Amino acid sequence: MATPDFVLELREKIGHAPLPLVGVTAVVFRDEKILLGKRADNGQWQPVSGIVDPGEEPADAAVRECAEEAGIVIRVDRLALVQQIPRMTYANGDQVDYLDLVFRCTWVSGDPHPADGELTEVGFYDLGAMGQVDQEHVRKVALAVAEDDPATFRGGR
Repeated sequence: MATPDFVLELREKIGHAPLPLVGVTAVVFRDEKILLGKRADNGQWQPVSGIVDPGEEPADAAVRECAEEAGIVIRVDRLALVQQIPRMTYANGDQVDYLDLVFRCTWVSGDPHPADGELTEVGFYDLGAMGQVDQEHVRKVALAVAEDDPATFRGGR
């Protein structure tokens, strides 16, 4: 996965210390199918995701990530989930705390393909064919299925 330049610049200053970042997950629907990609770094199947750039609107980041990673144009319909992902520690020791914003999106145009090397396979799949998708991503998809449900928030009870 390509690390954004702003993260590399921050890492020069803070080393491996925990870095809070905002991420987006785009749950993209085309008819009754969902966009899934196989990540190049770990081989996991999941919806397209990425990091929000400084000053970027999160919904715009979801649109950008789908264009960059899967070569498609999407429309963001609604926010489906807001959650703090447990701290991740990468192989190089970098620690990250991601706030994940999950959006329900609709395919507009383009044929999905591995556009930038972050995915090795990408396409639209039946919802019933998500056996290789981990439970956390299945949950994200489930919360995005409804077209007009309110967003789900973890915590704040």
